[in-house]
Amino acid sequence: MKIKLLFFFLFCSFFSEAQPICGADQTWKYLKELRGKRVACMVNPTSTLTYKQSQPIHLVDFLKSQKINIQVIFAPEHGFRGEAEAGASIKDGIDTKSGVKVISLYGNKKKPSKKDLDSVDVVLFDIQDVGVRFYTYLGSLHYLMEACSEFKKRLIILDRPNPNGHYVDGPVLDTAYKSFVGMHPVPVVHGCTVGEYAQMMLGEKWVKTSKNFQITVIPIKHYNHQTRYALPIPPSPNLPNETSIYLYPSICFFEGTNLSLGRGTFAPFQMVGAPWFSDTTFSFTPISIKGKAENPPFKNQRCFGRNYQTEAYKIYREKQIRLQPLLEFYSAHPDSITFFTSFFNQLAGSDQLRKQIEKGWNEQEIRATWLPDLLKYEAIRKKYLLYP
Repeated sequence: MKIKLLFFFLFCSFFSEAQPICGADQTWKYLKELRGKRVACMVNPTSTLTYKQSQPIHLVDFLKSQKINIQVIFAPEHGFRGEAEAGASIKDGIDTKSGVKVISLYGNKKKPSKKDLDSVDVVLFDIQDVGVRFYTYLGSLHYLMEACSEFKKRLIILDRPNPNGHYVDGPVLDTAYKSFVGMHPVPVVHGCTVGEYAQMMLGEKWVKTSKNFQITVIPIKHYNHQTRYALPIPPSPNLPNETSIYLYPSICFFEGTNLSLGRGTFAPFQMVGAPWFSDTTFSFTPISIKGKAENPPFKNQRCFGRNYQTEAYKIYREKQIRLQPLLEFYSAHPDSITFFTSFFNQLAGSDQLRKQIEKGWNEQEIRATWLPDLLKYEAIRKKYLLYP
């Protein structure tokens, strides 16, 4: 009996510490659904098979090797192979490696047309998200779901872990401030994988679809929301490592100010500064970097500020975004009227955070105003969790 119990605990221990296996790596669950079908893929550089691979292989390249008939690739922000910086327009074309037509869905066109999907039976979505409302890939999924419903195409989502999926925090978006950097009434850190989020969009009717429209999610194996997951490939050009990913929910607010958040340096989203900051202890100089930050704020100017790299793992452990950096720089700014840009309200999800900062509220006072909406959101989120 003792031997059987020992074996049981060893067995449980082995699988509790097993490496997460992404949806894309579970090829036996979706390849059979693609054979003999005409396929479209919404993918980017993170769309890879890595489990038990000697080196990562892109999903499109893998599917081509399996003789799957890929008709079109839909490219989100940064492009299919990740060749564009944030906000840059992506052009249609032909992928030189696979020979497949690429259609951009970032810029003026965000939703596939009937013509784009006429030659398609099944659509695959496989993109690594970072669990933050500002990130545009969930907006791309929103419009893809609408198109698949409207033109009666099957949608399969290959799920991936959320590196910020172990907590929920930040102000919940007011839909009056809806934009491509915030389309749904969720907090800054939403705590869902892409598969869970897609089911929430559908269930809460945040996306316009027919009543009978359904999605198929290939779930992650050996994963729950407390699983720490190191991304094998950077999710976008300016989130190069874990440190930047953990800091991103806090530092991205500075995109809506007249400061630099490190674009054009070795550590974007890990430092903040400007030429006018009075504390000269730490400095950096943004430069032009092709494909990452070709014209960053304060290009070739020495900026003084703060390096937040040591804060990243505190945020991970404490499960709270940081407002103190924003409050400190606002207080130090020589002209508070020009500190914020119009983009700040879109990032914050309303004008409340800006007004609270302008009134001199501290972090604790601001956070207290988030609580009622966070509790309501948590109740909604709970209904769609695949990995409790």
